[in-house]
Amino acid sequence: MDPILEIDGLSCRIGGREVLRQIDLTVAEGETVVLLGRSGSGKTTLLKCVNGMSPATEGEVRFEGQRAADWDLIRMRRRMGYVIQEGGLFPHWTVARNVGLVPRLEGRSEAATSRRVDELLESVGMPPGEFRGRYPRQLSGGQKQRVGIARALAGDPPLLLLDEPFAALDPITRFDLQRQFLELRQKLRKTALFVTHDVREALMLASRIVLLREGRVELAAAPAEFVAAESAEAQAFLGSLREPS
Repeated sequence: MDPILEIDGLSCRIGGREVLRQIDLTVAEGETVVLLGRSGSGKTTLLKCVNGMSPATEGEVRFEGQRAADWDLIRMRRRMGYVIQEGGLFPHWTVARNVGLVPRLEGRSEAATSRRVDELLESVGMPPGEFRGRYPRQLSGGQKQRVGIARALAGDPPLLLLDEPFAALDPITRFDLQRQFLELRQKLRKTALFVTHDVREALMLASRIVLLREGRVELAAAPAEFVAAESAEAQAFLGSLREPS
């Protein structure tokens, strides 16, 4: 498969601290690459470098075969759906207006935008007749995340960036959304770069796990290979799956 995203020799320094060190990563079309690591390992910074929110101090990012530096930044970002905790919704906008943001910016008609909003709300299990007129304050945490995913998909981007989107949810809601994410991935065949510090989530969702440690890639492996890895950091994460004696 052709790569959607290529990261070569990427380093990033913030406030005098080197947060990322010589990251090399290629993401093929249709993959879900999960960035796994402890707090401070550089996971979110790597997403921000891909999206152009944090400048790299070394190396480069190529998206759809073109250097990120050569893209129009706004255009590139519209081709990367971004999902964060709590969905990142505009609180004073309705669900319909939040989901329809990118189609509207892309110049779609109101009728076409409305159809797209309804289609996406249905796809994430939120009947439009019930939810399109609600405001974020009227939604549960899980519903906000569903709206956030719908908004990220609205412009039909080839790449989704997800920054611990389910971390703040209760275990039952989280599991439900993880299953829904898998179903959407299989249905829409989207490529995703997904940040988490939860090894269970990584093993469930990833086609490949990239383990970051202190800003470097410690290990890149398919889930079955990750479980068998001898890396001390991988084993530390896997140890959290074992029942206490």
